[in-house]
Amino acid sequence: MAATGISANRLELLQIADAVAREKMIDREIVIEAIEEAIQKGAKSRYGAHHDIRAKIDHKTGELSLTRHVTIVEDDWQPEDELEEFNDSAMVRLRDAAKRDPEAVVGKEYVEELPPFEFGRVQTQMARQVVTGKVREAERANQYEEFKDRVGEIVNGTVKRVEYGNTIVDLGRGEGVMRRDQSIPREVFNIGDRVRTYIYDVRPEAKGPQVMLSRAHPGFMAKLFAQEVPEVYDGVIEIRAAARDSGSRAKMAVLSNDSSIDPVGACVGMRGSRVQAVVAELQGEKIDIIQWNDDEPTFIVNALAPAEVSKVVMDEEAGRVEVVVPDEQLSLAIGRRGQNVRLASQLTGWQIDIITEAQDSERRQKEFTERTALFQEALDVDEVIAQLLVTEGFATVEDLAYVEPYEISDIEGFDEETAEELQARARDFLDRQAAEQDAKRKALGVEDGVLEVPGVTLAMAVALGEGGVKTVEDLADLATDEVRGGYEVQNGERVKVAGVLESFNLSQEDAELLILQARVAAGWIDASELPQPEPEYEEDYAEGEYDPEAVFAAPEADDVAAEPADDEPQDA
Repeated sequence: MAATGISANRLELLQIADAVAREKMIDREIVIEAIEEAIQKGAKSRYGAHHDIRAKIDHKTGELSLTRHVTIVEDDWQPEDELEEFNDSAMVRLRDAAKRDPEAVVGKEYVEELPPFEFGRVQTQMARQVVTGKVREAERANQYEEFKDRVGEIVNGTVKRVEYGNTIVDLGRGEGVMRRDQSIPREVFNIGDRVRTYIYDVRPEAKGPQVMLSRAHPGFMAKLFAQEVPEVYDGVIEIRAAARDSGSRAKMAVLSNDSSIDPVGACVGMRGSRVQAVVAELQGEKIDIIQWNDDEPTFIVNALAPAEVSKVVMDEEAGRVEVVVPDEQLSLAIGRRGQNVRLASQLTGWQIDIITEAQDSERRQKEFTERTALFQEALDVDEVIAQLLVTEGFATVEDLAYVEPYEISDIEGFDEETAEELQARARDFLDRQAAEQDAKRKALGVEDGVLEVPGVTLAMAVALGEGGVKTVEDLADLATDEVRGGYEVQNGERVKVAGVLESFNLSQEDAELLILQARVAAGWIDASELPQPEPEYEEDYAEGEYDPEAVFAAPEADDVAAEPADDEPQDA
């Protein structure tokens, strides 16, 4: 009768393991191991935690064996860390074991069978906690494995609950979180609603993997087009970039790998059927579909559609582009609250400045007048010669002083003698200017060592002196914001603070390098700590390739330097 009871208990143990494994969708072996650990902890609480007690369940019969182990160690055994000590309940030194066992060797284990025991209230509670914890860990590991490779996919789920604007979505084998800023504005979900979302990140956190969902991500729109447009799904048409102002407007750049297929027309569909299916899912969001072009100026022009562009001037070093549009196209190019130019900036990855043809003409005229006056004063020439030099592309006295003489003598009406004379006057002017700046630097008390810091010019040294920076140590002690200028909060307001070298328009990297060079000169750091230049390649990517990580990346809206306008651009 007793044997029947034991058999039933064994069978029940395996049935419980099977049921938990099926319910939680985890491996049966993990559940059995958790039960073994729970029994093991219960036994230690009964017989003593210092004993090496192990529980083993036969995975086929459910037979439970409970054993106590004692291991032979070296005579001079020492603990590996300060918290560990010799445990005479689980260890025996070789010399002591040899007295009773002539075959004793280091590492040999003596195993003693322990009798079964009844779990008390404390042991039961402990076992429940152990099993629950192990099962929860296995669930989390399974969930992470399930979703870690699904970043960039669209998933269907059911709204489980809404907490402080964040929507918790049941995804079947786990749940995801859609934060308030990742949902489409004015979109409201109720518990039980079916929802399509985009997995944009999976994070393995201590409280369990966080599956981050979005309906506002540009990738969500791109994946919707892949579902609606067979050519995109098949890879015939590529979505190279996308930018969204979720709930309002979006831009998407597409490229066809088949010259016979129009990528824009294929995405729009017959009478707009394909694009309208995506628009409906995005709550009426207007979508501009444009042609991708490897020629960046052309791509920028396409991205600003429906506005017409007269001219594009690119500054590759600063990552900025100046776009000139007809006066009547300004509001269309900028868009309502700067939306059109902001999305174009996100789509192309360039910071875009919009100016009108009238502003461009006025600025050029002003520059022409200022440069003409500079050459007249510096070279002591009449206005006609100065204007001629400006017209030929000379912008500064340095340009004129150090070019090859033939570049001046080739100008119509000039000869070699004139070129030599103009360059001599230019160099004399620069020498006088340098002497004046050096005298001013000394008068301001700026040490000679400041000039020896790589990257510091005489003009910079004067500006540093005017800002109270007079030694190498003073320069080394500056922060980048103190060099370039920045913002700080005063009395609750964000206030602009000027930098000592703000007028020189240094980039963040240049300002940091200047400070590091000063710290090397001051002996604060070693030259080996300076950033090393990255190797240059002829091409960043092989022909026909692009960076998949940057396809849907976008600069912040603040990077777009354009004034907002009220006119809404029409759909392309």
